[in-house]
Amino acid sequence: MAWDEWEQLKTEAADKQSTGMQLNRVPDEGPGGAAPGGDLKVGQDALAAIGDSAFRLFDNLGKHGRDAWSVSQSAAKDLSTQGFALGGALDHVQERWEKQLKTLLDACAHISNHMDFTQNAHAGDEHYVYGIVSSITTLDEGFTERTQR
Repeated sequence: MAWDEWEQLKTEAADKQSTGMQLNRVPDEGPGGAAPGGDLKVGQDALAAIGDSAFRLFDNLGKHGRDAWSVSQSAAKDLSTQGFALGGALDHVQERWEKQLKTLLDACAHISNHMDFTQNAHAGDEHYVYGIVSSITTLDEGFTERTQR
């Protein structure tokens, strides 16, 4: 690319940006901001679906996550007895699988058990945020009144 061509491209880019920038935003609301129950919404049906999926995963992992355990342990023991290093490696992999499975089962149980709490927490957060925003708006109005006097 020649220097002249580079300068021309820079000029064209600057011309395109000179029209300014516009950011999308939410329109202003009346005094006090959004009402409680504003935009932090979580429906009970969505929480129930997440909780149900987590429970089903927990249940299926609990039933089938250890299907290969006894066969793997038997193979690891046989290989080790015969002097193959693969036996110890297979045993190590099986131990790691068990730790990861327990972690995943705990996570699924945690998710499943806390969906009801989540909906209540979001409702509380929404009221808290509304209270903070309302108090800021009230404070701003007080400053506006002083400057108008």
